[in-house]
Amino acid sequence: MIPLSVPNISGNEWKYIKDCLDTNWVSSVGSYVSQFEKISAEFCGVKYAVATSNGTSAIHVSLLLAGVNAGDLVIAPNITFVAPLNAIKYIHADPLLIDVDAHTWQMDLNLLEKFLQEETSVEKNSCIHRKSAKKIAALMPVHVLGNMCDMDRLLKIASAYHLAVIEDATEALGSFYNDKHAGSFGKFGCLSFNGNKIITTGGGGMILTDDEALAKKAKHITTQAKAKPDEYYHDDIGYNYRLVNILAAMGVAQMEQLPAFIKRKKEIAALYNQAFKNIKGFQPQQMGEHVNSNHWLYTAKVEQQSALRKFLWDEGLEVRPFWVPMNQLPAFKNNLYYQLNDVSNEIYKNCLSLPCSTNLPTEDQNKVVDLVLGFYKKEDVKANSHAEK
Repeated sequence: MIPLSVPNISGNEWKYIKDCLDTNWVSSVGSYVSQFEKISAEFCGVKYAVATSNGTSAIHVSLLLAGVNAGDLVIAPNITFVAPLNAIKYIHADPLLIDVDAHTWQMDLNLLEKFLQEETSVEKNSCIHRKSAKKIAALMPVHVLGNMCDMDRLLKIASAYHLAVIEDATEALGSFYNDKHAGSFGKFGCLSFNGNKIITTGGGGMILTDDEALAKKAKHITTQAKAKPDEYYHDDIGYNYRLVNILAAMGVAQMEQLPAFIKRKKEIAALYNQAFKNIKGFQPQQMGEHVNSNHWLYTAKVEQQSALRKFLWDEGLEVRPFWVPMNQLPAFKNNLYYQLNDVSNEIYKNCLSLPCSTNLPTEDQNKVVDLVLGFYKKEDVKANSHAEK
């Protein structure tokens, strides 16, 4: 089996983890946590980074500290992994779903602006959804597959309607818009280091912000809000969300290799784009204008998706369809979904992700190309034969 996207453990991971084991600094207190936060903040161009147990916890805390309250609405795209919507529900708020652009697969800003103009009012510096009378407290762009929307325009919209911006940049470590890193535009940005991400700590996440007070608050409540070092006194509702030192050590080693990982992801995307450019109906994700993507997970809209998917699986390739749109999931099917042509469903039904690990051998990459080309060549022969009959 050629896997879809697996960890690349080829640097100082063993060395740094052994150091944790040798010194007994394996829990949430240890020097590697601080190192990992520092190197992440510097790479992402923000003043502060707070390590968390996973990307979902980073989003959860960011929503809390951005002032989203129970009963509020949070705008999010209909195409996303489920984690950000789960986090919205954790605080008893509700997602307000916006359809995505047909080419970039990011939140459709034309549709967003149309919705805000036609269905909301600004009252006392708050955006109110007129039909439900609920406050829309935040806007959460999700940088799907490492791509990004027009962040300048998104920030202008957010400012005009008094919406806090929380970026789900969990797939976009190493992606930039106009040379500014994903996750550095809003009040908060959130990263994930899950096993299939461009770098991994097995689990793990990171909160990014330029606000010192918010960073201190995030660190405080992610460590159970313990207020006194020598006594179990807790001055707030806290969470056990801190990343442990042994995983942070792995994160430091992975960050040392990140530029090489990004370079390899881009090489794979370029090769696939070139190899498949003449396949009818094969449309890779279109990068947004001014976006320098990390090309985290190579995905394309394809003809005969289900047949191609089965064929590649049978040949030993791990391929993956897109996420089921959020409005089709039981937990969110009753939430407001704003769309014109339901682009989300079209993308879901027709997109497929191909193997693109940063340690993907050349021979496996060539096998992927040969199998995809072979499938469509065979289908063309079938179609021509049927037409002649």
